[in-house]
Amino acid sequence: MAGSTTEQVPNGKTIRANRRTNENVLPVRHISGISLSSRVPQVCNESPQKSMDSELLILISEAIAAYFLVLLAHSLRGRLGLAHFYALIGSLTAVMVWTTDAGVKVELPGVSLMVGSTVFYTALLLGVFVVYVFDGPRATRIAISTIIGVSIMVPIVTMILHWQIKLAGPGQTHYFPPQSLRIYSASIFAAFADLIFLAIAWEFLGKPQFKVKLWLRAFLTLLGVMWLDVVLFATGAFGGTAHYTEIMTGTFVSRLGISIFAFPFLYFYITWQNRRYGMEIEHRPVLAILKEVSEVRLELSLAQQEIERRKALEKENESLIGSLQKALQEVKTLRGILPTCSYCKNIRDEEGCWHQLENYIQRHSDAKFSHGICEPCMKKHFPDISARF
Repeated sequence: MAGSTTEQVPNGKTIRANRRTNENVLPVRHISGISLSSRVPQVCNESPQKSMDSELLILISEAIAAYFLVLLAHSLRGRLGLAHFYALIGSLTAVMVWTTDAGVKVELPGVSLMVGSTVFYTALLLGVFVVYVFDGPRATRIAISTIIGVSIMVPIVTMILHWQIKLAGPGQTHYFPPQSLRIYSASIFAAFADLIFLAIAWEFLGKPQFKVKLWLRAFLTLLGVMWLDVVLFATGAFGGTAHYTEIMTGTFVSRLGISIFAFPFLYFYITWQNRRYGMEIEHRPVLAILKEVSEVRLELSLAQQEIERRKALEKENESLIGSLQKALQEVKTLRGILPTCSYCKNIRDEEGCWHQLENYIQRHSDAKFSHGICEPCMKKHFPDISARF
């Protein structure tokens, strides 16, 4: 075969290795995984034979453990926040990359289930799903950035290690088989589009006019993301190749099975969170996940303006309270016992000084005096003028 060499393994069987990739398996995706039909020509490294039932049981156990771990981490956000959740999905992303690059899979009649996509990619998908439903677009953007960031870093680290080991000993490079740039690019693009589509599909199916039940909404969103991933990645990585159609057909079937298996975990977790915390599922705009950060800044600006307005109001209230307290003190002073001269009627203050009655009252209150003359005083002091009136 052109471009290939044969390699002898310890049990005497011969396998073919591709010179360009230095791999013994068909290149597989590292982000969301790919499940290849068994009709696709590929040669796998020989391993001790195990029964199909045992392999399938191990795969199911791994999937249950991964799904449960992600959902458990998210359920603890009320106590620990989401930092540990982001750390977990970042770690699972790295594990997914390595397991998928290694070609770890379980063979079933007519289809192969990649461990990377069946276990880890689906677990990440569930994690992003629940964080969007319960924590909103902002937290989801952080989760997506974590997954994409780790997905970009792992291939870079792999290339560096491959180059370093190749310099040290050419015979050891098979430990870190590099993927093609086309497959990595298709993987990252498909993963990003999948997670964005998840949020859009969830909001679209949640429109009141559709009246879609919660369980059906969750399942259709999950299945839609799975199938979109197949189309985007298979087209980007294998479009134009001889096995493109077979890859698409086999993977569509396997993703349907994975969706049916993972759906109960997702649905029961959503309903459990609703019942336990009384959390209502918010209906957001269809493109809420794509809104710019400026909207968040606008919200913060409005909140800051409200804080400033309340501070000004508090200062005004404090000033008013101070004025009232001062007036109250003055009223109490005027209501107390005032030392008054029995002859001239002057009043003695707290310092022992004597003041005219008018001056004292004006100083300790807002009252003002205007002077006139009463009729008795008019007759007494101005009898002539009084007689005229």
